[in-house]
Amino acid sequence: MAEKRIVRVGAVQIAPDLDSLEGTLTRVLAALEEAAGKGAKLVAFPETFLPWYPYFSFVQPPVLTGAEHMRLYEQAVIVPGPVTEAVSASARRLGVVVVLGVNERDHGSLYNAQLVFDADGSLLLKRRKITPTFHERMIWGQGDGAGIRAVDTAVGRVGALACWEHYNPLARYALMTQHEEIHVAQFPGALVGPIFAEQIEVTIRHHALESGCFVVNSTGWLTEEQVARLSPDERLRKALTGGCMTAIVSPEGSHVVPPLTSGEGILIADLDMALITKRKRMMDSVGHYARPELLSLNHDTRPAVPVHMQAAPSFASYGSASDETDGPGDRAQAAADGAPDQRVAVLRGAAR
Repeated sequence: MAEKRIVRVGAVQIAPDLDSLEGTLTRVLAALEEAAGKGAKLVAFPETFLPWYPYFSFVQPPVLTGAEHMRLYEQAVIVPGPVTEAVSASARRLGVVVVLGVNERDHGSLYNAQLVFDADGSLLLKRRKITPTFHERMIWGQGDGAGIRAVDTAVGRVGALACWEHYNPLARYALMTQHEEIHVAQFPGALVGPIFAEQIEVTIRHHALESGCFVVNSTGWLTEEQVARLSPDERLRKALTGGCMTAIVSPEGSHVVPPLTSGEGILIADLDMALITKRKRMMDSVGHYARPELLSLNHDTRPAVPVHMQAAPSFASYGSASDETDGPGDRAQAAADGAPDQRVAVLRGAAR
């Protein structure tokens, strides 16, 4: 019999500091200390928690968000940089795997990024949300398929998606094919109301069942003072409440511990990793229950970059000036250069 493997995890639900990146980072490091002190070996934080989720964009029209958008740029996280170094040092000292949501600044663009730090402090994964949702498209750029990747950590194979990426079944399936054992889901929290919390619960429990993995989900929280500050219109403040469902779900789709739906706190739970095989024995979506000859996924893992550099050919590639001294390599190059002309000739002949 294999040795029983238990992994203790923590899911953090706290409020950001809406004034500064440094203030929120201080809260992150303090929560890491607290969770590690309770024995957690993996700790998850909410979506774009550093410096804060752009709640303003949900309750203000775009024409009025310029100042707050610029402030978000000024406070956003550069990866790698001082913020990632601080989190890395804490992860290494505490021996904890950390999954952190940040607003990443890459020159003139912001991205919704998820960072996975291993227990030795190394940054194993930086991925970007592939499609920002609704109001978020005014704030963030798009990620690519290269980031949809499960990574090996000190606690097992970890995958991550942000918020409504969980409504993209192909993105979730891409992680399933990589056999994630712990899936970290991140949502902003404090949005839309109780119906959002219900939808989050349905979504993460379904993913746990379908993928046969544990799901650790973290949502954010806003205080009453923060809600009032974000929207002077009392009617819109309801849109900045509720929507919290910090939870830890087993591969059988059940809550390992009761979820946290209001206030601040850290959920701590022990994951019995044997439950993964117990679930997959009955239903393995990418194994014995799959039908790849009928249905399969095309996952483009190439990074999306705005330029593809090609080196200019050297003079040597054109061969020598004398045909009599051409070697085999030169003749092969000449044949390759002439190939397009030959194809054109054949096509013209076929047309006639």
